[in-house]
Amino acid sequence: MEFGLWGEKALNFIFNPLEDDAFINILEGSVRSGKTVAMIPKWLNYIMTGPCGMLLMTGVSKDTIYDNVLNDLFDTIGESNYSYNRQSGDLLVFWFDNGIKKQRRIKVLGAKDEGSEKYLRGKTLAGAYCDELSLMPEKFFKQLLNRLSVQGAKLYGTTNPDSPYHYLYAEYITNEAKLKKGMVRDYHFELDDNPNLPEEYKENIRNAYKGMWFKRMILGLWVLAEGVIYDMFSDDLLFDDSDKVFTKNKKSACRRYIGIDYGTTNPMVFLDIYDDGDTIFILNEYYYDSKKHQRQKTDEEYAKDFDTFIGEEFPDFVLIDPSAASFKIVLRGKGYRVKDADNNVNDGIRKVAMLISQKKLRVHKQCQNLIREFHSYVWDEKAAKRGEEKPVKENDHGCDALRYMVNTILQKWRFQH
Repeated sequence: MEFGLWGEKALNFIFNPLEDDAFINILEGSVRSGKTVAMIPKWLNYIMTGPCGMLLMTGVSKDTIYDNVLNDLFDTIGESNYSYNRQSGDLLVFWFDNGIKKQRRIKVLGAKDEGSEKYLRGKTLAGAYCDELSLMPEKFFKQLLNRLSVQGAKLYGTTNPDSPYHYLYAEYITNEAKLKKGMVRDYHFELDDNPNLPEEYKENIRNAYKGMWFKRMILGLWVLAEGVIYDMFSDDLLFDDSDKVFTKNKKSACRRYIGIDYGTTNPMVFLDIYDDGDTIFILNEYYYDSKKHQRQKTDEEYAKDFDTFIGEEFPDFVLIDPSAASFKIVLRGKGYRVKDADNNVNDGIRKVAMLISQKKLRVHKQCQNLIREFHSYVWDEKAAKRGEEKPVKENDHGCDALRYMVNTILQKWRFQH
């Protein structure tokens, strides 16, 4: 990894002596503002000179930690200076001190839900690096603090903003008592704190977000998620057969995916989605509401409807909620390539919102149910005030089917601008 120019905030953080750092050190703010890049040399210094004992690196999953942090860390130190078992998460980092070879044991651990807390029990830690800290379950985070029991142990974390009711913001970042005592130190980063970003790039990334996402990801503000989730959706994203945005030639150059939100008492939804590598086009929808029709269909009946919906051209993949076990079996029995969807709700919503903001998502006018949901899919304000961020479970079936495809299929670079 080649480091570029360093901003003043990054340098202040990197060169602050370890003994002067707080117990909890948080780098938070806008995307691409240099938080992770500033953390790498700091963490390497901690590995080599921090208190003796095992360290922990954690995030949503071991894969996200690898993509977000370890890949650059390994590139920085060189392949001869570490040993990593990606499956177990066991990492050893080597270095020489006055000609003597030393090493540090580090455990890499995912923290996808509250249940991950059990993997911390019994551990005695000398330090921790937390990637995407705001996505860490509260129970896990507080158990992690309990495990940092070695004298002088410290926690370092990076995060983008979340809700102002989030436990991290309410109990740590803005807690005056903890800040004054030196238990917590917060470093707020904005786009202009990264001197390596060209003005054209910054303009592009600013245009990638709208509404609440702009306030969080660009301005770095901890603001409440409220109102319509996809408030940036507008009629200029719609097309019909008279438009020339999706011709036969365009269709033939695309990969085809079907997103499914499985329902029995709730609506069953199929979305016919085409991807040309730049923009996704939602060409058609199947929407069956058993409550409205006063009749539930069996999996076999839905499978027949699916065959009709698909036509003669098989899709590249069918993306479906992993919990829809019985219907997956039926579809696989018919020869379809069925893939369990990534069901990370908020991450999927953010990605769909980015596509809409950049006009990289187009919807055929015949998809009336999906269009209706775009205008009526809302955040749960009561949950937000409890520190939880989630949508109201209404008007979400087509939105879920779309999110499954976007969050599972589209590669990370499609959302890095």
